[in-house]
Amino acid sequence: MMRICFDMDGTIADLYGVNGWLDYLQSEDTTPYRAAKVLVNMQMLARRLNFLQRKGYEIGIVSWTSKNGSDQYNKAVAEAKREWLRRHLRSVKFDFVAIVPYGYSKSTFAIDNNDILFDDEERNRAAWTGAAYDVNEILNVLKNLK
Repeated sequence: MMRICFDMDGTIADLYGVNGWLDYLQSEDTTPYRAAKVLVNMQMLARRLNFLQRKGYEIGIVSWTSKNGSDQYNKAVAEAKREWLRRHLRSVKFDFVAIVPYGYSKSTFAIDNNDILFDDEERNRAAWTGAAYDVNEILNVLKNLK
């Protein structure tokens, strides 16, 4: 079974586009995680992900918590991210949603050399054992999967 994983911040959620996002994070306020706009056409993405799941692909989220957040704040961040997914990708029933500590190696979620990661961070793409792409390639890559 092939796995397709998505980062959230800077990949499908425009966290960095929220005015004052860093100040919010430094004061342990989850507003940017909840207010982030989408970075891709979510209707098209949801349709394609549901199609690929029916074809046997496993679809998941692998996203980091805040860099210097307290345990309590990072729990709130994880819940805000899950809520964002419920709001923007309501029809997608993810096989897994892993909100992991900042810096955790996302490559541990690759189970096959054909697995795909979409992530805005070059170091995550470089460490991935399968194919890795940034946000600009999401819909084109998914469209070409059978």
